[in-house]
Amino acid sequence: MKTLSIVGILLIALGIAAFAYQGITYTTQEKVVDLGPLQMTAEKTRTIPLPPIMGAIALAGGIALLVVGKRNS
Repeated sequence: MKTLSIVGILLIALGIAAFAYQGITYTTQEKVVDLGPLQMTAEKTRTIPLPPIMGAIALAGGIALLVVGKRNS
């Protein structure tokens, strides 16, 4: 496979994943109380939103790279 085809397939997969998962969620631990040897932490869940336009751009770019890759071969 050519490089353009591989990159195109990866972009298509990323575009589909961006549509399927509307954001990336992760958990962090933050110190709430720090009194000498006594420490308390709290887990906070945060989300990085992935806009649907990003998935559409990745999908369209992947399809374009596949078409260009087939045209060049």
